[in-house]
Amino acid sequence: MTSKTTNCLSTNWIISVTQEHHQDLSEQLITIGDFIRYATSEFNRADLYFGHGSDNAWDEAITLIMYALELPNALTEHVMQCRLTRDEKLHCLSLIERRVTEQIPVSYITNQANFAGLPFYVDERVLVPRSPIGEWIEKRFEPLVAPDKEVSRILDLCTGSGCIAIACAHYFPEAEVDALDLSLDALEVAQINIENHGLSEQVIPIQSDIFSSIPEQKYDLIVTNPPYVDQEDVDNLPQEYLHEPEMGLGSGPDGLDITRVILAQAAEHLNENGILVCEVGNSMVHLEAAYPEVDFQWLSFERGGHGVFFITKEQLEQFQTIFEERVKR
Repeated sequence: MTSKTTNCLSTNWIISVTQEHHQDLSEQLITIGDFIRYATSEFNRADLYFGHGSDNAWDEAITLIMYALELPNALTEHVMQCRLTRDEKLHCLSLIERRVTEQIPVSYITNQANFAGLPFYVDERVLVPRSPIGEWIEKRFEPLVAPDKEVSRILDLCTGSGCIAIACAHYFPEAEVDALDLSLDALEVAQINIENHGLSEQVIPIQSDIFSSIPEQKYDLIVTNPPYVDQEDVDNLPQEYLHEPEMGLGSGPDGLDITRVILAQAAEHLNENGILVCEVGNSMVHLEAAYPEVDFQWLSFERGGHGVFFITKEQLEQFQTIFEERVKR
């Protein structure tokens, strides 16, 4: 018997065992509540990592099971007691198995994610939206941006799925928004979301290596969630993160390669009284060490999050020489 035939038989055996296991489970698990409980236990037993929309196995199980059943996530005791059909049971079990065996974020299984109270399409061409900046977009960056200040132009730098750009357009309906990214794959996903939200006239996706494609453009507000994971963290990422595009995560030894360029060039792209809001996550310690002269203002979050600073055009100009010199090193 050839090795190819042996491998084929082995694969068929595994599939057969899996199908028998699913059939057995489908007889024991009856209600939506049963499947959510079972999924939670399986996720915990597999020691999965949660950080792409939920931070625990129970919430992730609810998202996955309710997606499989095409139901809203709002659970009541009545819904928990609803019984499933045989096909629904098998579908739920197949998705649970995929989450466990592939260690793939649920958002890539469902192709759905929420950000700033809005739904987005996602796949493995983009990071799963999870920036705490969404909380500040929802309140229109007040008080960083005065309620009476006219915000007519916004830039989302490193847009990925377009979630920040689209959320900004939603909460600043009077503003034009440019969505920049180097990745054409990411911009294709952003375009899907722009069209899904009916914002083709307000949000413009542009391929650009940081500011390179918009040399003359100025904005009232620049918001950016650039790659910022330092090399040590990149080398130790949980399996779930390895499904995300690598270019959206790492940015040099200290995670600041792209942020340095942004700081050096942002001032010339801001209107008077404009501000830059930038996320650097855990690399905030590296940022403060790299620029001890600069008093970065760190935002606080009611719903959890850290590592997001804001800086004004005036401050960017004040430290322009320092920012430019440290890009060259």
